[in-house]
Amino acid sequence: MANHMQLNFQDASSPIMEELMQFHDHALMVALAICSLVLYLLTATLTSKLTANTVNAQAIELVWTILPAMVLIALALPSLRILYLMDEVNEPDMTLKAIGHQWYWTYEYTDFKDLTFDSYMTPTSDLPMGHFRLLEVDHRVVVPTNSPIRVIVTANDVLHSWAVPSLGVKTDAIPGRLNQTSFLASRPGVYYGQCSEICGANHSFMPIVVESTPLANFESWSSLMSS
Repeated sequence: MANHMQLNFQDASSPIMEELMQFHDHALMVALAICSLVLYLLTATLTSKLTANTVNAQAIELVWTILPAMVLIALALPSLRILYLMDEVNEPDMTLKAIGHQWYWTYEYTDFKDLTFDSYMTPTSDLPMGHFRLLEVDHRVVVPTNSPIRVIVTANDVLHSWAVPSLGVKTDAIPGRLNQTSFLASRPGVYYGQCSEICGANHSFMPIVVESTPLANFESWSSLMSS
């Protein structure tokens, strides 16, 4: 999760988030190159005593037309690739349904017979020592590590948004509509998120906690919850 004064993204815990962070760094380098070139040209123009006739400078016009087009292509191609990767759901091992309410989440493990629970934020007065205020819940979403998970997201009342930054997941929950996303937790851990759509007075108090565990631990947990 994020730390105080953190300026960068949270550590990536899924392949998609790793791709997003790499593209972010790529876009920043392109922006840095553009800013450096513009700064150099401004400095050279202001400090140089030489003047050039640009009335018939077809070569310059050709360069400043083609160069921005190449920059846009360099940004668009990897961006489109990531968009398609985020939209693909290839043979998930498990399907999880997340339903947003004011102001809590309901989770249904559709591959199991009776595995459904509500997830409320843990009040500060009941918070165990060392847990995070406004981020901990009474029932976590538990998923197996290194398993593709499909998430079906919807809402029961108003707009919500199911978002976990470390996993690179953010999907709107819309009443009467099913939105689909997927993720793969690449290592065991606990990942925190929050509703990312303003949904009313207690919008800030419906956190999301995803716990990634080895498959054996997940099977034990699912058997315990289903019983």
